[in-house]
Amino acid sequence: MSVAGNHRVAIDARGLTKEYARAEFRVVALQDATLEVREGEFLVLMGPSGSRKSTLLHLMAAMDRPTRGEINVFGQNLAGLSDAEIARWRNAHIGFVFQSFNLIPVLTALENVELPLKLTKLGKAERRDHAKRALELVGLEDRLNHTPRQLSGGQEQRVAIARAIVTDPDLILADEPTGNLDDVMGDSIGKTLINHARQRGSIGIIATHNKKLAAFCDRVLLLEAGRLHEH
Repeated sequence: MSVAGNHRVAIDARGLTKEYARAEFRVVALQDATLEVREGEFLVLMGPSGSRKSTLLHLMAAMDRPTRGEINVFGQNLAGLSDAEIARWRNAHIGFVFQSFNLIPVLTALENVELPLKLTKLGKAERRDHAKRALELVGLEDRLNHTPRQLSGGQEQRVAIARAIVTDPDLILADEPTGNLDDVMGDSIGKTLINHARQRGSIGIIATHNKKLAAFCDRVLLLEAGRLHEH
């Protein structure tokens, strides 16, 4: 499935490089990556474990800053934003599925999913309704009042996905969103995530080892040894 070529470029990364200092060594996590993603595209990012797929997603979400290069998302040069501006920009545009879930242990599934909505103008009843619908979408309508410790790893994963999509973000970035799910549930949730984005015209990038999801996306990117290629 491909997106029409006349769609505008929404993500434009040029010469994107990320290096980390490790004792006396410097580790190059990403080297001279160039990438254009157009409106409405959904991409799969693949690569072996340790290939720094998470690094690229974090740069796109402005959770990290590049060592060199430039990245513009929705016309915004992320390097030019202060930390406070980045926080507001991210909440307005980004839905992120963390590989480690990042759920708040003392909150229920419903409360965890509702959290991003507290920075919007929605009232409490509307926030709860949106959060319930997001959890229903991932098949957790019977776990609304369960805390993370009362959920399985796969259920926590689905709560994290619901939280990422609850604001109908412009850009969905998902770091191994099906990694803790069995094959059947992983395929189902992966397709749900992609369909949700398509219905709303959102852009999406999934970092995954699930090759089946590539068939439902527009392009496959491959990250190897810090270098990004079109697969």
